[in-house]
Amino acid sequence: MKKHLLLLMLLPLGFTAMAQTENPNYDKELAESLGADDYGMKQYVFVILKTGPNKVEDQAKLNELFRGHMANIERLASEGKLVVAGPFMKNDKNYRGIFIFNVKTIEEAEALLESDPAVKEKLFEAEMTQWYGSAALGEYLKTHEKIEKKKP
Repeated sequence: MKKHLLLLMLLPLGFTAMAQTENPNYDKELAESLGADDYGMKQYVFVILKTGPNKVEDQAKLNELFRGHMANIERLASEGKLVVAGPFMKNDKNYRGIFIFNVKTIEEAEALLESDPAVKEKLFEAEMTQWYGSAALGEYLKTHEKIEKKKP
């Protein structure tokens, strides 16, 4: 009876082991360069930027803050710290945009956000959470540069 019970308990482990197969297209060098785990994934920090409590009425100051915001995005992307950024369309949640930072901790992401003039001025506030996604995520930026006719 004990042998049968033990066999029934171990049976699912056998199916799990058989379900995982090696990928014939696996590129070890690329995976390592991107920081991928065995599943081609890695940890990031996902950020939702929301409308912040500060309102800037001076249009010249507002333009300056948004130019700084965009310059900061470009800098962080060129450093490999920011892999996704983009605005949301008008919505009822006050969501303004997203960032996906190529860092593992909320603290690291907070330090990166401190370099954004629109966040420092509280035009935006950030909600952050750790996120597990494809390690290839940052590779899309190389393709985007090839299809981007105009820079913002």
